[in-house]
Amino acid sequence: MMKRRVGLSDIVVHPMGMGCWAYGGGEYWGAQNQSDVNEIVHLALDSGINFFDTAEAYNNGDSEVSLGIALKGRRDEAIVCSKVSPSNTKPDILRKHCENSLKRLAMEYIDIYMLHWPINRLSVQHFSKDFDSSHELPSVQEAFDTLMALKKEGKIRNIGVSNFGIMQLQEAIDTGAEIIANEITYNILSRAIEDEIKPFCIKNNISIIASMALMQGTLTGRYAKAEDVPPHQAHSRHFSHDRGKGTSRHFEDGCETEVFEAIARIHNLAADINCSMAALAIAWVISKQGVDCALLGSRNKNELLENLAAFTLSPGKAILDEIDKLSLPVLEKLGNNPDYYENRLKSRIC
Repeated sequence: MMKRRVGLSDIVVHPMGMGCWAYGGGEYWGAQNQSDVNEIVHLALDSGINFFDTAEAYNNGDSEVSLGIALKGRRDEAIVCSKVSPSNTKPDILRKHCENSLKRLAMEYIDIYMLHWPINRLSVQHFSKDFDSSHELPSVQEAFDTLMALKKEGKIRNIGVSNFGIMQLQEAIDTGAEIIANEITYNILSRAIEDEIKPFCIKNNISIIASMALMQGTLTGRYAKAEDVPPHQAHSRHFSHDRGKGTSRHFEDGCETEVFEAIARIHNLAADINCSMAALAIAWVISKQGVDCALLGSRNKNELLENLAAFTLSPGKAILDEIDKLSLPVLEKLGNNPDYYENRLKSRIC
């Protein structure tokens, strides 16, 4: 599989990346055996996959620890991306959090260090229980100045962002920082970036790292109806706010009918061409212009092998166009707001 260059950097990555949120185990994904992490990380590297995405917020840093253990002895083969929470972006705090990530990873540098969400009140409040409206927000300029200083010192190789809209991307660019990637949700059922964000990224040589390429398992065909989805995973605007059982905060009605009609039809389409729905969903994402890597959360060897099957698949333009058509009702219902977890009138992304 041809590797792809990230932004204008010298980093090249396999179009499939390893989403490491589950590593280390935690409340959201449950327990994760380190031996399984070791096995899938080594299998990924042996298969040519070299991009590993983690964050300080994933399992309170345990994801970074677990990834560091798995990459011991093979660090030079990997491109490691980690992320700092927006609540930790004041200069001295950001520097300390980067150093803490390096310690947990047991690494001397991070290949791509990202701001996990934009710096705004709603975003910072989500990551900090102690933050209220009277507190001063971190400065965007100072945050990126610190990231540029960390890059100059060799602690990070490149600067990226995650979940940024076009105004926030332009604000980041205007600080003087070279932004090589924007990691953001993009999958068959989550296409909000297509209208403005994706074209902006392409124009400005910013690679899109597509997170949730399988929408946390929904696009594997695992769930036939909304009721089948675990409540803590049904808190995006795709689902009724009642579905999330205390985890939803968007207060919208969702579009469950459109979502599961699309899933059923895409499942049938996959069967018609003799492939899994997951493989077809992955192939769709990586076929899109501007997407240089799609993140998959393989938790064991079998899941990784199933995801790798996407790279033997050549669905062709007619099939890809048909998927666009089948998923259009979801896009039309959800609109072009790419923050799928807040109300569309109260987005963290702009």
